[in-house]
Amino acid sequence: MDTEQYAAPPEHRTGHRTGQREPAHGRAAPDPSSVIPWGVRVGAEAAWRLVVLAAALWLLVRVVATVQLVAFAFVVALFATALLRPAVCRLERAGLHRGPGTALVIVAGFAMVTLIGWFVVWQVVANSDDVAARLQEGIHQLRSWALHSPLHVTDEQVEQAAQSLSDAVGANAAKLATTGLQGATFVAEFLTGALLTAFSTLFLVHDGPRVWRWVLGLVPAAGRPAVAAAAPHAWRTLTAYVRGTVAVAFIDGLFIGLGLYFLDVPLAVPLAALVFLCAFVPLAGAVASGALAVLVALVTCGPVTALAVLLIVLAVQQIEGHVLQPFILGRAVRVHPLAVILSVAAGGLAAGIPGAVIAVPLVAVGNTMVVQLRRAGDTAQKEIPKEQV
Repeated sequence: MDTEQYAAPPEHRTGHRTGQREPAHGRAAPDPSSVIPWGVRVGAEAAWRLVVLAAALWLLVRVVATVQLVAFAFVVALFATALLRPAVCRLERAGLHRGPGTALVIVAGFAMVTLIGWFVVWQVVANSDDVAARLQEGIHQLRSWALHSPLHVTDEQVEQAAQSLSDAVGANAAKLATTGLQGATFVAEFLTGALLTAFSTLFLVHDGPRVWRWVLGLVPAAGRPAVAAAAPHAWRTLTAYVRGTVAVAFIDGLFIGLGLYFLDVPLAVPLAALVFLCAFVPLAGAVASGALAVLVALVTCGPVTALAVLLIVLAVQQIEGHVLQPFILGRAVRVHPLAVILSVAAGGLAAGIPGAVIAVPLVAVGNTMVVQLRRAGDTAQKEIPKEQV
């Protein structure tokens, strides 16, 4: 049999030897990546990087949620350090050693917080009888108003609502006991967090530069100069945010407390302290504290006083939003309202009220850090051609 007629053509034999099959007409097969559109390739490259970043962020959130108490205590210690560290630096420049200066500032801050807490508790205890009497009178007035209002509420409906409330409290007695146990657990966690915050603040105020040098040593050597250059800007942002927020919260609590005092609303001092604390939660804190003040005024003093309190709260919040925050906080820590809303919501979902408190300052600091790192990268890219020339 003639085997030549079964022999493969030369091009097929060549392809068999090299392991590549050439297409017809003698043209080489294109690279598979070259036939994929450029936009698809860019999207794929960005997609897998975003997946890696999302996985890393998810892992970080899980780790922080596991040690939520420690993480929150450390962040609060950072805020306290940003507030107290300038005072220690002033004492150092005045000739006082860092150790005694740190002890003096920490003791003074602790004494001030303790004094304010004692004064608030004393006001609550001193006004408890008056509040109980006014509460009963206010409930009676609200009941009378409901009976004679255009809503046409009958006495039987009011009695049924009161009985339903009493039955609900009785049926949920076990839940209330569980809530009490949870309250005791909360107190223990609060004391633990307070101790962690106090010790962390002490060491950060005294050894802050040394701690930062250790953290900077964990950064890769290639990015260390850029991080070292951006960190002071981020720290100034945090310091400005803490100082500005404390000042704005103090002004809010002072003016709303004075309004409550002159309107003879009970618990004016505790409500002013609550306004001060809630001011650290952007947007939601002001609404919650203002609503509570109006509710207390409504139940204890009547609708006219409640309307006056509402006007005072709205006026103070308008002054805060349009005058105090732009003037005190300035452009250094200005965050877009959309970023504020999203960060507060995300922080609240991730870690509750503590997460909502620390969300906005973390976003502000992170934004400053990213901007400075971007500027450092742009400067480095501009300097590369000069060095090559």
